[in-house]
Amino acid sequence: MRYELWEPHYLAILDYFGFDRAQDEEAARLLASLLPRDDLPMLAALCRGQHVTVCGNAPCLKDELLQIRGVVFAADAAADVLLGHRIHPEAIFTDLDGATDRFIDMNREGTIIVVHAHGDNMPLLRHWVRRFAGPVVGTTQATPIPHVHNFGGFTDGDRAVFAADELGASGITIIGFDLGDTDVDPMKRGKLFWAGKLLGLIGHGC
Repeated sequence: MRYELWEPHYLAILDYFGFDRAQDEEAARLLASLLPRDDLPMLAALCRGQHVTVCGNAPCLKDELLQIRGVVFAADAAADVLLGHRIHPEAIFTDLDGATDRFIDMNREGTIIVVHAHGDNMPLLRHWVRRFAGPVVGTTQATPIPHVHNFGGFTDGDRAVFAADELGASGITIIGFDLGDTDVDPMKRGKLFWAGKLLGLIGHGC
């Protein structure tokens, strides 16, 4: 999604949650300074003309693994669930709040880490980004800057769907998403609401 189309939704998200745009932009600049490289061409090559399965981290993921087709994208800690079933994701979309040392191992073995910067995760950016020796791509929900991209989307899972869509996937399967889960705190419930709303914009409501 082009940024000029994404920005009104981003502004609505800022208003809904009371987030600070200036902090998001500061985090994007920090991420740009930490990134050892920009492997967007690798991520684009994974998507272009390929079917992509995006795996969220809802408890239902383990029961839906047989639906996986083609290239596998994991939303943050869903990567650990996949690896536990001997499924190696081609990319992990993460704001790093679920990152573990296994991410470092997977990255070293070729998994692209798509690192997201926002106002609340700058300490995590400083801790993790320089530890990734393999392919990395940076993203932001604010205005994109050189080497830090914005494909649209808000949570790890829906950002992965937006990226696959923007980068030319021939089809997208979504598993491990439970956007109607009410057994979560109000912040998480708000994020699930926005994930569903945003996915509907690109025809991938679930």
